[in-house]
Amino acid sequence: MRLRLLLLALGTFAVGTDSMVMAGILGLISRDLGVSVPTAGQLVTVFALSYGLLAPVLATVTARWPRRRLLLTALAFFTAANALSALAPTYPLLLATRVLAAAGAALYTPTANAVATSLVPPERRGRALATVLGGMTVATALGVPLGTWIGRADWRLTMWLVVVLGAAALAGQALLLRDLPTGLPTTGSATTPPGLRERLAPLRDRRVLGAAATTFLFFLAFNSVYIYIATAVHPATGGEAGRLSLVMLVMGVASVAGSWLGGRAVDHWGVRKVMLTGSAIPALAFVALPWLGRTMPGALLYALVVPVAGWAVAVALPHRLASIDPPNAPLLISINSSSLYLGMAAGGGAGSVSVALLGDRWFPLTSALLALLATATVLATTRTPREPSPPTPAAAPTEVTVPSR
Repeated sequence: MRLRLLLLALGTFAVGTDSMVMAGILGLISRDLGVSVPTAGQLVTVFALSYGLLAPVLATVTARWPRRRLLLTALAFFTAANALSALAPTYPLLLATRVLAAAGAALYTPTANAVATSLVPPERRGRALATVLGGMTVATALGVPLGTWIGRADWRLTMWLVVVLGAAALAGQALLLRDLPTGLPTTGSATTPPGLRERLAPLRDRRVLGAAATTFLFFLAFNSVYIYIATAVHPATGGEAGRLSLVMLVMGVASVAGSWLGGRAVDHWGVRKVMLTGSAIPALAFVALPWLGRTMPGALLYALVVPVAGWAVAVALPHRLASIDPPNAPLLISINSSSLYLGMAAGGGAGSVSVALLGDRWFPLTSALLALLATATVLATTRTPREPSPPTPAAAPTEVTVPSR
């Protein structure tokens, strides 16, 4: 069981490295392909937007596919698209290959998360999701620095690294990941796939929309600062690459710790408490960042606290959606992934506007407001379990069951 989860995590490690490493090689891409750095930066935005828009569509179209075929197809498509990225001779072609890579990632990650929840009993789903999402956090701590270092002379080498990671995950899962639960819905005909309207029915559930809104707001708040962290901590680092690298390293290690702790916290305390705590703590940290960012100890404290809380929430969010309607877990988790990447894409624009309006020091206050809004959304869209009402002499006992969040 542990081996299966680690193989799934290897795939998310490849996806996470691909989605985040571009920021470290934009300068090389701009010089090689003759475009400005802001134009090269659109590669990150296009990947995130394509992922966000394609995830629920692909989950619906492939809903009747066996899970193993889904995983292998997604990884094969993702790996091939990154090989095309490494070979792209012009910027427009590179941009197109990023859309293709996002399609493979959008199909793989939600499926891997859904498979993880089906491989373990309900009381261990938080830890299973943490293991698979751990691939993303390890990518932050290891894959991105490694990819940036490898591509320091030629950005195409970084893309080939992603190809190798994707191929390794594909080979491992093809050989060792067998006999997976089908994950097919229990309703409808056994031979006729449900229609698009039936597959999208969960989107009419206010709980699903509330969960998706929470994911979007939280990652919008987080990335509005993360993308511009060099600006926020510039007084502490003095613009020195070594000091900034230390801050980023601490954030990466803290992300891994947050994912690991988040899985256990969800299983022990429940989704609602983790989400409330994990969104409130970053809000306070964003308020404090204008002062924390003035010194290295303060910057490192921020780099430790926020990723731990943030990645704990990242574990709780798909767990919450999967528990709403388990037969439709792949679609629901794809909605969560879509909201996450749309929040990442919007974070760049929101952070840029905040810097322009509030200045280099105070722009994190916008993220504090967004994090508080995410906390308020959790409060408004989740409830704590209620005890059964006691029987009365005039009525039969009534059992009240509230679905878990």
